[in-house]
Amino acid sequence: GVAKWQKCFDCGQSFHSAVKLALGWGCWKTYLGRPEADGRRCEALGNLGNALKGPRPEEALPVLQASLALVRRFWHDDENVLSAQQSLANGLSVVGRTDEALVLRREVYDRRVALFGVSHKNTIEAGVNLSISLNLLQLYDEAITLLRDQLLPVARRLLGAESNATLNIYHNLADVLQENPDYTRGDLLEAEIIMQDVIQIRRRVLGPAHPLTHNGEIL
Repeated sequence: GVAKWQKCFDCGQSFHSAVKLALGWGCWKTYLGRPEADGRRCEALGNLGNALKGPRPEEALPVLQASLALVRRFWHDDENVLSAQQSLANGLSVVGRTDEALVLRREVYDRRVALFGVSHKNTIEAGVNLSISLNLLQLYDEAITLLRDQLLPVARRLLGAESNATLNIYHNLADVLQENPDYTRGDLLEAEIIMQDVIQIRRRVLGPAHPLTHNGEIL
């Protein structure tokens, strides 16, 4: 399936940077000739949009919009639609359409809570994305409550303290604590300690050259 174009089967890490983009195009070209209603073709279109999002965000947006339209047309189950909505919201956020991204991310998170409950990896993923929009739109108190009180305890219990999702929650919490204009000295100290721990784990698990490790180091 499409998973082989997204993640290394040997180490389990997702592809990134130029490799991710090249494989995104390779996946799309592999399944392009199939009928429009073919599931693999639809997955490949969404995968291409996600691969374009980093290096070519303006090109990614129409691809992600087309992917969502295709999913809504041929597949009506909630999670496929929610996954496509989440990808589109991420694309909107990258190009600076933050208000639109927030609306979609709230919808995805609330729907996943209703479908799966809070103790589900898909709900946690949606919550992490929602926290990014809350921070960008300076809704700091809501972001801190979501990250610290709702997502973090569940992620640690369900996925483990060193899972990528849990580390993303810690990373986002540190961002919010630093950017909140009402921060205290204690908030800044907490953010610094969090990021030191996150960077240390990511250097060990992902390596120093991985984008997630690098992004933490430049904060």
